[in-house]
Amino acid sequence: MKNFLLIAFDPDDALQGAGFAQSVGGGFDLLLLTGEGSLSLGAEKVMTTNWETIPPADSLATGLLALCQGYGKVAAVSSMRSKDVLARLAGLLDCAMVTDVIAIAGEDQYVRPMVAGSILATVAVRGDQTLFTVRPAGFPTQATDQVSEAEPLDLPVAGKTSRLSESAKKGGRPDLAMAKVVVSGGKPLGDAATFEQVIGGLADKLGGAVGATRAAVDSGIAANELQVGQTGKIVAPDLYIAAGISGSTQHMAGIKDSKLIVAINKDPDAPIFEMADIGLVADLFQAVPELTSKV
Repeated sequence: MKNFLLIAFDPDDALQGAGFAQSVGGGFDLLLLTGEGSLSLGAEKVMTTNWETIPPADSLATGLLALCQGYGKVAAVSSMRSKDVLARLAGLLDCAMVTDVIAIAGEDQYVRPMVAGSILATVAVRGDQTLFTVRPAGFPTQATDQVSEAEPLDLPVAGKTSRLSESAKKGGRPDLAMAKVVVSGGKPLGDAATFEQVIGGLADKLGGAVGATRAAVDSGIAANELQVGQTGKIVAPDLYIAAGISGSTQHMAGIKDSKLIVAINKDPDAPIFEMADIGLVADLFQAVPELTSKV
């Protein structure tokens, strides 16, 4: 049984997850589900399916079963999609799974957050095979000169679900999970047009990505792929600006690894000020446009 397989949904995923694979040591193989070409990430072997779209979770888990039976450790970057697929795969393999790993504590011991990030648990894993989802902020990818050309891999997939349609917004902004600057807004923005004008305007001036709270997403103000937090994307930018965000534990769990957190809220008692490095008690509709004009 080989040591380690990293599953990446796209090249950005591969770049983020390679740090954990390198930290485990012993060499690793990479499966790239979409995208192609050579990758300088230190993988001993790179496989690609050359898919344009990724199959539903049940179909993908079934397709990965035979390949993953040959690896002691299988990992992917933490996301709603990876947790869906790998949880199903762990059931098929009848093996342990550890989610949201942020550090390696020792041999077969891993640190993961619990209770919306308020507790860090060290989990010891027993068994010949383990699956992981990983928060990449704790595992920076090391530069390597080793280049591996991708080899085509045919994965037969079949499941009970099928995708009827798929849509995604395309734009020039950086990927939310990898951006150095993230500007996020909450439900007080009111509507999608205002959200884009205020939050998107500042993000574009800073060359950053746009994020949103779950409340903003649920109310239709922001797209689902912009959700930041425990049930959304985990981010760790150099600068995180939160405008009109009260600071629920679920949201803070997704941003706590940010190097500098700036909070803008007119409520001086908003919980987010307890974690923010810089706090501005002000109306976001005045403060954010003024910041944008001065950048």
